[in-house]
Amino acid sequence: MALKTGIFAGVLLLAGVGSAAALELKSSDIAPGATIADKFVFKGFGCEGGNVSPALEWSGAPEGTKSFALLVHDPDAPTGGAGFWHWVVTDIPADVSSLKQGAAVPAGAKEIATDFGAPGYGGPCPPKGDKPHHYNFTIYALKVAKLDLPPNATASLTGFMVNANALGKATLTGTYGR
Repeated sequence: MALKTGIFAGVLLLAGVGSAAALELKSSDIAPGATIADKFVFKGFGCEGGNVSPALEWSGAPEGTKSFALLVHDPDAPTGGAGFWHWVVTDIPADVSSLKQGAAVPAGAKEIATDFGAPGYGGPCPPKGDKPHHYNFTIYALKVAKLDLPPNATASLTGFMVNANALGKATLTGTYGR
């Protein structure tokens, strides 16, 4: 009986080792699966939002995380399959775990040009009459402090490099239609 108890205790101990907290992304401004408020919607292309970036907070970074990257993508955009990049931020220092609503990115971080043609946050703005689009806010924990990107890196190249260096990721999805 003592052997069975010891084996059972060992299994429980090993189970606890594998149950470390996973990377998690939350927002006080966007509830999972909920409609994104007009305050965060793009101003332009026929949309009349405030184009304010939402507050984001993450926790549970994997061991070895040296930086973070944030990619915001609309996979439903009618672009022939590529979707639409709304915000691309790399080289977020490992000691940063949140971005305040409407705040500038932290020192050391780099914003990459989005599909709007310039770096910075660009809120949702799907074509009028489309079904609501999904906006995926994904935080990536990276094994490098800085991504090795050319000065004119595209959002797609950045996404490739982010994924090549990812230790973990977490996604928060909101929706928006008009």
